[in-house]
Amino acid sequence: MKNILMYGFAATMMAFSVQASAAEQYVADKDYTVLKNPSPDVGNKISVREFFWYGCPHCFKLEPYMQTWLKALPKDVTFVRTPAAMNPVWESGARTYFASELLNVRQKTHLPLMDAIHVDNKQIFDQKSAAQFFTKYGIPEAKFNSAYNSFAVSSKVAESNKLAQQYQLTGVPAVVVAGKYMIQGENGRVTAILNYLLDKERAAKK
Repeated sequence: MKNILMYGFAATMMAFSVQASAAEQYVADKDYTVLKNPSPDVGNKISVREFFWYGCPHCFKLEPYMQTWLKALPKDVTFVRTPAAMNPVWESGARTYFASELLNVRQKTHLPLMDAIHVDNKQIFDQKSAAQFFTKYGIPEAKFNSAYNSFAVSSKVAESNKLAQQYQLTGVPAVVVAGKYMIQGENGRVTAILNYLLDKERAAKK
């Protein structure tokens, strides 16, 4: 119940924040960062990539706003969630996320895993504890461990680290828009700036 109320409150605050910011102009290097090593989008769709770590309290605070934003994902936007893997503990979280995708349970486990860590204070920060967590979703530990250590997951981790280095990522959460801009924060202002940058990209494409 506590978590449901938190998500409802965050959604309400997000709506208020977006309305209050509707006419606001955001400034580069103040409200968002222009990436020095961009990777511009190819094609007609605009990419939005969220870097996160399961144990990050700021990521947990931002998640309800991102979930609300995703419910009305524009048709011209593609969204990718990317777990940062910049140190051994973060890499374990990244492997856990990519393993959940490989095992086709990510939609069932993503938010519950965040809740287990931040609401229930569970220390799920290594392979063993993650494997035990996934048994609740019908995944035997051996099957989870196989996915966790697979070549496919290792490749995803390497890709995450390559992007983090390219974008000079220093922390999470971080939302990258169109491979050009980075937004950092933990509240509804992030999604307001996100929408502003999407409009900026749309105008540039015309």
